[in-house]
Amino acid sequence: MALNWAYLPGWPEAAAALIFFIFYLGYALRTRRLAAPLGQHGGRLSWKLALRLLYGGLLGAALLGPAYGLTRLPVRTAGKDVWLLVDLSRSMNAPDVAPSRLQKLKAELTTLVRRFPADRLGLIVFAGEAYVQCPLTYDQDALQLFLSTLETSLVPVGTTNLVPPLKLVLDRLAPAASAAGPAPADVPPRATAVVLATDGEDFGENMEGTVRVLARSGARVFTMGVGTTEGSRIPMPDGRPGYVRDARGRDAVTRLVPAPLRRLAEQTGGQYFELTDQRNEFSLLLSALNQLEGQAQQVRTVAVSDNRYRYPLALALLLIGLDILLTVKVIRP
Repeated sequence: MALNWAYLPGWPEAAAALIFFIFYLGYALRTRRLAAPLGQHGGRLSWKLALRLLYGGLLGAALLGPAYGLTRLPVRTAGKDVWLLVDLSRSMNAPDVAPSRLQKLKAELTTLVRRFPADRLGLIVFAGEAYVQCPLTYDQDALQLFLSTLETSLVPVGTTNLVPPLKLVLDRLAPAASAAGPAPADVPPRATAVVLATDGEDFGENMEGTVRVLARSGARVFTMGVGTTEGSRIPMPDGRPGYVRDARGRDAVTRLVPAPLRRLAEQTGGQYFELTDQRNEFSLLLSALNQLEGQAQQVRTVAVSDNRYRYPLALALLLIGLDILLTVKVIRP
């Protein structure tokens, strides 16, 4: 087996060697200059120089990490699944959270994705129906691309219904559990967090049954209410002038409805947060996701180079002790 190095020598090592050489040369010249008037010389320092060069080189070798042979080590990886459920109903175009609810939410979700590089994240978009925009992935760049393209025009026009995206998460949980097979006794179940971002205006069917099943699955729903309780009119899509009208021909006003979102979070062991014109609780959401327990842990064996730095380091320390104990009198009376 060939000898490998964990690190390649670079300019810091070369600079350290040069500094050592300059200082030691100055020390030798000074000793010689002081000994000359007494008719003596500093030749006795030569074996000390060899000794110091030797343990200096050994220290450098230990620093670079000499690796010889392979060692198989168990590696335990930990992570969780985070589903981002984003409301794309037309009410998300409301400007009560500048520049609009959806644009502000997209900016915050971009930050969230960057904070969880070791976890799998997926994206589901919904209005009256729900669609998997991006399956669970470790590819942050791909997910960021999907987030950047989110617009209310991506889904059919319809009122918000919270049941379809929650059912879609349940459908994705079941195949993952069956494919993984029975987990070892010492491995906790894979943690699943659901981040539901919406204004809370749910015009769909009763979701109590879906929430009960979701709670039994172990998934925890963290709800993010986006909007204000005062509400706002909804601009017409595609930049057309005017505002969306209701069935009576009046300007439709959309408001944040926090009650169902609070209840949903409580029933699944999650938490409720708000993103309004006065309050941004995304940092609290990030902290709650970081504290999520029960991450999936998988143990696999990997072959790594066996770093033998301790051997040159031990020999260098021994030689340093020898250098301290053995003194040389260069100038004798």
